[in-house]
Amino acid sequence: MGENASDTARLVDVELDETVGRAAPDIEHERAVAIFDLVEENSFQPVGDEGSGPYKLRISLVDARLVFAISRESGEDVVTHILSLTPFKKIVKDYFMICESYYEAIRSATPRQIEAIDMGRRGLHNEGSQLLKDRLDGKIEVDFDTARRLFTLVCVLHWRG
Repeated sequence: MGENASDTARLVDVELDETVGRAAPDIEHERAVAIFDLVEENSFQPVGDEGSGPYKLRISLVDARLVFAISRESGEDVVTHILSLTPFKKIVKDYFMICESYYEAIRSATPRQIEAIDMGRRGLHNEGSQLLKDRLDGKIEVDFDTARRLFTLVCVLHWRG
């Protein structure tokens, strides 16, 4: 990517729909870290809008659908993509279960047990991230690290909703 592309094919702000309510402190921490990391380093380009960023992203859940509302840094709307949550249901459910086990383990388990659960958690997170990247294909170009951070935010919305 040239200097101009790296300046424009990126997110400068990410917002989660707050109407679904707040989550537990562990989950809110995950949200804050994911948004910080995402804004610090990402590759994000709506297909067909080359060189017109940087962008702002608002992620919400509407009628059991995932909504990505993209605007320019100035606030001008670019595009809104709506994705079915159906392909994510099983992986998000499994991810929630293993995260609950992980949070419980860090309070009482051995380091070896925590590491084993964390490996499973990361594997599921990678699987969900790849699924999100695939579902965005042809709509929004993202790299895998950006997809990982976005998947974390999708999970946070689920946890709240």
